[in-house]
Amino acid sequence: MFNLLAWLRVPVAQAHCDIPCGIYDPIAAKIAAQTVQKMVLRIQALEPPGPSGDAAARHAFINTQSRYVRVKDEHAEIVKKELSILWADYGWPNLPADFDLHGTFNAALKLAGRCKQGVDMAACEELVETVDRVATAFWATKNVTYSDPNAAARYGS
Repeated sequence: MFNLLAWLRVPVAQAHCDIPCGIYDPIAAKIAAQTVQKMVLRIQALEPPGPSGDAAARHAFINTQSRYVRVKDEHAEIVKKELSILWADYGWPNLPADFDLHGTFNAALKLAGRCKQGVDMAACEELVETVDRVATAFWATKNVTYSDPNAAARYGS
């Protein structure tokens, strides 16, 4: 069989992603996970109108609730997308020995799916914590100590 690359003497390029930009940061997954958590908080805080409530109040409640659910689900998908890219494309050099790369990513992806399936604050909190574990390991590969000093301010009240 004829090998065109060998014949042209074209070197094979090695890259860790589709376009080797080399720019990775788990912050997008963290912000998305916090958004999922915040939407669950808002969904849980919604007060449905009473049985004698007017149609406009019922419609407003349904509209608000459905918008919160849509945003929650969209951001859970963003978590899954961002983590999948990081898991698959980043080379993970100098990975901390105590970090279970595949197990942690698998758990995070499943948690994001669980957050889409329901309105479970415990799952949301676990998702944010798992994304933080990923971020801690990611930054450790770059000899940087991870912290997110703006997490509370970004999450807000």
